Amino acid sequence: MDVSTIINPLNDAQREAVSAPDRPILVLAGAGSGKTRVLVHRIAWQIQVMGLSPHNILAVTFTNKAAKEMRSRVEALLNIPTQAMWIGTFHGLAHRLLRRHARQANLPETFQVMDSSDQLRLIKRLLAGLSLDEAQWPPKQIQWYINGQKDEGVRAKHLPEGGDMFQRQMRVIYLAYEELCERSGLIDFAELLLRVHELLRDNPEVLAFYQLRFLQVHVDEFQDTNTIQYAWLRLLTTGRDNLFVVGDDDQSIYGWRGARIENIYNFQKHFPSHQLIKLEQNYRSTGNILSAANHIIANNDGRLGKQLWTDAGQGDLISLYAAFNEQDEAYFVVERIRSWISEGGLRNDIAILYRSNAQSRQFEERLMTTGVPYRVYGGLRFFDRAEIKNALAYLRLMSNRHDDASFERVVNVPTRGIGLKTVDDIRLVAREHGVSLWTAAVEMIGHNRLSGRARNALAGFLNLVEHLSALSVDLALFEKVKVVVELSGLLELYKNDKLERGEEKLENLEELVNAARLFDYAESGEDNLSELDMFLAHAALEAGDAQADEFDDCVQLMTLHSAKGLEFKLVFLVGMEEGLFPSMQSLDDPKRLEEERRLCYVGITRARRQLYLCYSESRKLYGRESYPRPSRFLREIPAETIQEVRLRAQISHSPAAVKANPAAALSESKFKLGQRVSHEKFGEGVVLQIEGDGSQEKVQINFKDAGLKWLMLAYAKLELL
Repeated sequence: MDVSTIINPLNDAQREAVSAPDRPILVLAGAGSGKTRVLVHRIAWQIQVMGLSPHNILAVTFTNKAAKEMRSRVEALLNIPTQAMWIGTFHGLAHRLLRRHARQANLPETFQVMDSSDQLRLIKRLLAGLSLDEAQWPPKQIQWYINGQKDEGVRAKHLPEGGDMFQRQMRVIYLAYEELCERSGLIDFAELLLRVHELLRDNPEVLAFYQLRFLQVHVDEFQDTNTIQYAWLRLLTTGRDNLFVVGDDDQSIYGWRGARIENIYNFQKHFPSHQLIKLEQNYRSTGNILSAANHIIANNDGRLGKQLWTDAGQGDLISLYAAFNEQDEAYFVVERIRSWISEGGLRNDIAILYRSNAQSRQFEERLMTTGVPYRVYGGLRFFDRAEIKNALAYLRLMSNRHDDASFERVVNVPTRGIGLKTVDDIRLVAREHGVSLWTAAVEMIGHNRLSGRARNALAGFLNLVEHLSALSVDLALFEKVKVVVELSGLLELYKNDKLERGEEKLENLEELVNAARLFDYAESGEDNLSELDMFLAHAALEAGDAQADEFDDCVQLMTLHSAKGLEFKLVFLVGMEEGLFPSMQSLDDPKRLEEERRLCYVGITRARRQLYLCYSESRKLYGRESYPRPSRFLREIPAETIQEVRLRAQISHSPAAVKANPAAALSESKFKLGQRVSHEKFGEGVVLQIEGDGSQEKVQINFKDAGLKWLMLAYAKLELL
């Protein structure tokens, strides 16, 4: 058997992982070490060499983008279709299991998946029904609490009845939320995972079936699994020696949303016959960048331990810039970007990474001022946009009249004279009789429990949904969507919207029709559900995906958390200051500080060729001005890998010696950075930059009223203050 196509592209460690015999395997894959290649080639090895059927393969990852990439690479490598394999996200595969076993999972066969915003809407309605003040019981906090309990496998009935007032009330809310979801046939994202665990745990025949079916189970980004995800993976694989996980404890940065780094440490205890394989050769970054990352992460305790290396050479030194303030920081970064572009570099090879979203404004302003196209990564995704969610709500009601979240969303969108008082009355009847909002509305119309105007408006809405449903019975999926868009009133609503980007919303609705046209029902792998219901589930799952769309040729701004899994030739890691990065909340918490350090490791290893680290000597953030110390992470970088950049000078600099003002007196000018000056036309300002000398000396000043200006000192007639 010729396995050269599988083995030849691999290095020694990758080859060891791909060809390892059946046993629990933990592949510790460093940043840029080819983990996706290992997963894909492992699947190919099991099919081609070990003789497994594609039917016996399960591969789980965290984003639809990653799952799609894995499927396409397996197909390219083996030249076989992947429909028989279960390759998808945790939530997507959980949804697939629940559709097949809805009855055993105690769900109606027509259950609908709520995305985050619909879940929040449901919680707000619930609070109103319980007469709870949202100011005292914030819906977002309750949503976070409920999802957090589910991620840990905890139902409302498992919570103690005692405790303080907060705990008792949260238990009441959680119980009421579960009852409302059950009555409406709705489940949220966290419920998908919890319900699958309960399905496998409580139905031995179902568990046995999938244990026999999935002879090999593969997990990507294992360090990001939460308690309930790891629990159902263990149910599927314990005692069967067929779990192959790839992860990196040094890139575990999602503890705040339930990821448990302990899972990767406990793997060795839960699977004592395991084999640990380390992927340490990096194919992304230069030697200096990897040296910085290795030295920083070495300060964390309890690591499984690995040392990234490359045979691509040391590359450029890492550049360190000490800005006077956040405006100076933004000016410096954008000028370096413009220089990169002028030398032929692409804009989409550049990323500005920051710890807090609030840091982006200065960079956005400077990029706009200089005409450099940019995009903030992680803006509203397609299925998250209001106009799309409104159209989907009509489609959901056509499929399931008892979907309360969708009913509430569009009962008065477009406006049809159904006021808040009418909706409150419908809610009251629904609670009294334990029925859906739709059923309550029908009952109220039939028994004349509304005023004539409200009754007619509500009847018009119900008739509209019935009419849309009847018109769509024999239509193709995209035609159903088109009918809703055109006849629901949404099209007319946004045509008349001149203030809120109506044209853009119309284009989005057109794209929704196109998305339905391109939707591949066969690829879903289900034949017991309508195409419309599968499309609606697809939309909900896409809305919950952590990945954004592909970018045009523009500079990319993003948080460090958003940058995981990406790479760029030129990276600016900004705001490297104590209290900002690492964050203020982590300074007194060793566990959180270690996650901040892992976040720094992730940020640094996004850079392929050039890396700039920036900090400011003063910063105004969240409305406060501060004079922070440089980040401790800078002091953990080896001196020989870094140089300080200041104005047009570059000097060797040891991070261990970073001080509050490392660039004092670089210029012999009578003006100094940070000095206050006055100009007869522009008024008072602060010196940010000084360049040139003699008659060519010029300064950049941030004037209080006139903004940023470059002035030639020979003509400016500035007065020192």
